[in-house]
Amino acid sequence: MADKIKKDEPDANRDPISGAPGAHPVGVGVGAAGGAATGAAIGAVGGPVGSAVGAVVGGVAGGLAGKGAAEAVNPTVEDTYWRENYSKRPYVTTGSTYDTYQPAYKYGWESYGRYRGRKFDEVEPELRKDWEKTKDASRLSWDKAKGATRDAWHRVERAIPGDADKDGY
Repeated sequence: MADKIKKDEPDANRDPISGAPGAHPVGVGVGAAGGAATGAAIGAVGGPVGSAVGAVVGGVAGGLAGKGAAEAVNPTVEDTYWRENYSKRPYVTTGSTYDTYQPAYKYGWESYGRYRGRKFDEVEPELRKDWEKTKDASRLSWDKAKGATRDAWHRVERAIPGDADKDGY
């Protein structure tokens, strides 16, 4: 791509092939795979041809659903929201900058998709372990990062219709 993205410009989620903004290849891929498998299973009632047609139709529908789920988490929108609201949160230490908590918010909005349908408290031990191994440049221990991670997780969960993990958030 000839255009260089400046550091302070929002990520447009460009398609790696066409360069079109709004691409979500991981979400589309996961959705397409799940949809194809479901379509093939349903189509199997109609024999081999039904299975093949079901896989194609299911793959397309699943890909679109996967893109929709991925679009529910726009990292630029999430980062802007938390940058504007972090200081009002009860776990934030007075005088702390957004940059202190940003890795924890990002970890929360990114982790929700990996554990979708499960409760935060259920996966918290796994989140803690991964945070402690890969917390990047953050100075936050898990005990300090957990509140921001949980907040970002639940914000993403609320953006997707339904309460996938049935925890009331």
